[in-house]
Amino acid sequence: MSFYSFTSSIAAATIFITLLFSNSQAQLNSSFYATTCPNVTTIVRNALQQAMQSDIRIGASLIRLHFHDCFVNGCDGSVLLDRGGNITQSEKDGGPNTNSARGFGVVDNIKTAVENSCPGVVSCADILALAAESSVSLAGGPSWNVLLGRRDGLRANQSGANSSIPAPIDSLSNLTSKFSAVGLDTTDLVALSGAHTFGRAQCRIFSSRLYNFNGTGNPDPTVNGTYLTTLRRICPQNGNGSALANLDPTTADTFDNNYYTNLQNNQGLLQSDQELFSTNGPAAIVAIVNNFASNQTAFFQQFVQSMINMGNISPLTGSNGEIRADCKKVNGS
Repeated sequence: MSFYSFTSSIAAATIFITLLFSNSQAQLNSSFYATTCPNVTTIVRNALQQAMQSDIRIGASLIRLHFHDCFVNGCDGSVLLDRGGNITQSEKDGGPNTNSARGFGVVDNIKTAVENSCPGVVSCADILALAAESSVSLAGGPSWNVLLGRRDGLRANQSGANSSIPAPIDSLSNLTSKFSAVGLDTTDLVALSGAHTFGRAQCRIFSSRLYNFNGTGNPDPTVNGTYLTTLRRICPQNGNGSALANLDPTTADTFDNNYYTNLQNNQGLLQSDQELFSTNGPAAIVAIVNNFASNQTAFFQQFVQSMINMGNISPLTGSNGEIRADCKKVNGS
C-alpha cells in the first residue's frame, strides 16, 4: 500500500469515527425550527418574561429543570412527566426533585404558547433548553444560539434521578464522577455550577453545614464566620426547613461571576459549591474557580460551551421519541 493510500484510509477512518461519535450533536442545530416554527425563541422568551414579573426565581428554577432533565436519560423532557398511565414512577417524585423542583406550570404555559403558534412541532425537551438560555440572558448573563431538534422521551427514570443527579452534599469526587458519567469534564462541572449565581435553596438542603456537619455537632469549618451567622438567622436550628436563602448572597437575582468570588470567601451556600474551592481539592479545579472569579468573560464563554455540551447528552432525534402535545404526559395516555 502506498503512503498516500495508507494516509487516505486513516483519514477516512478518522472521519467515520468522528461522525459516529458526534452523530447526536450533528442532528441538533440552531436552525432546526427555522421553517416550522421560526419564532419559537421569541415565544419562549416572552412567556418567561411574563412569568418573571410575578416570580423572580423562575429563571433559576427552569435552568435547574433542564439540568435535572439532561442528567437522567439524556435531554428528553422526562423530568416533566407526571405519574400516570405507563409512567408508574415520576422523576418529579425522586429525591432531588420532590418538594424542590419547580416551574412545571410555567413550562406548561410556554408549551401552550408554542402550540398555539406551531402545533405539534416543538418538543418539551427543546422548550427546556430554550427556557434555560432565556433565563440566563434575561438575568444579565450570556446569550447563545441553542442547538435544537430533541424529541421527547416515552418513559421516566426515578431511580436514575435518585442516583445520577449531583446532590448538594456530594463530595468533589462524587460530583466529578456524576459529570463524567454523562460525558462532562471538570471544566464543565465548575462552569455549570456557576448557575448557582442566582436562585434560592431551602434551609433543609444545607442546614447541617450550620449546626452538625457530618455528625460532628459543629458547623462546617469551611463556612465563613460572618456568613454562618447570617445563615443561622435565616435557618435557625429546628426551624422551618422550607425557608429560603439566596444561593448568591451578593447579587441574588443577577447572572454574573460573583458565585466564584463567593467561593474564594468561603461563602458557597451548598457543600457541593464550596467543594470546588476546597484546600484539599485538585489545584486545576481551584485554578478554574480563580480564573472565573477574576474574568467574567471567560466564565460566560465557558458557561455557554458547557450548556451546549450538557444539552448534547443523549438527545432523542429523528424518529425516536415523540413531540408531546402535553409536557406532563406521553401522547395517547
